[in-house]
Amino acid sequence: MKRARKKKHAKRAKPSKTAKAVNAAARRAGASVTRARGANDKALREHLAKLLAGGQAYADVHHIIAELPEAQRGVKPAGAPHTAWQLLEHLRIAQWDILEFSRDARHVSPQFPEGYWPASETPPKADAWDKSVATVERDLAEMEKLVSNPKTDLFAPIAHGKGQTILREALVMAGHNAYHLGQMVLLRRLLGAWAES
Repeated sequence: MKRARKKKHAKRAKPSKTAKAVNAAARRAGASVTRARGANDKALREHLAKLLAGGQAYADVHHIIAELPEAQRGVKPAGAPHTAWQLLEHLRIAQWDILEFSRDARHVSPQFPEGYWPASETPPKADAWDKSVATVERDLAEMEKLVSNPKTDLFAPIAHGKGQTILREALVMAGHNAYHLGQMVLLRRLLGAWAES
């Protein structure tokens, strides 16, 4: 009868005092990193919400798009590519598209570029401007709510996207809004309908 051979186990070296100190420091740093990530996450969300709302580097969204006299909403000054109505509607449509893409896998984006611009240079009805302003403000608040929610993973790829993240979509919205809101301010200046605040 053959005897089973005992496997030789390599003796584990006892960690040195230096190694123990390094491991303890790493554990403390890990806890510190976790706390920092939480604080950084909260700060990032706050900065995103403020960026979306405007009012820091430029006037807030409401001040720019609201209260333009009705007679000037469809006027295109010489050299201007768009009317205020076209800019407002483009802002509304693009912002809605970004928001819905960010939260709804069933969302279908408009045809680019024609689906992102209104058919006419002037509001089709008297209340169209106010409805568009209200929708822009509502959708903007919804995006702010989405990025402010700690349950929203800002960095995870959107499941139905092609690598986009909520963070990217929020930054695209903020950048796109800033560009067209700047156009709106310039247009209002050309129309004599802008008062610095």
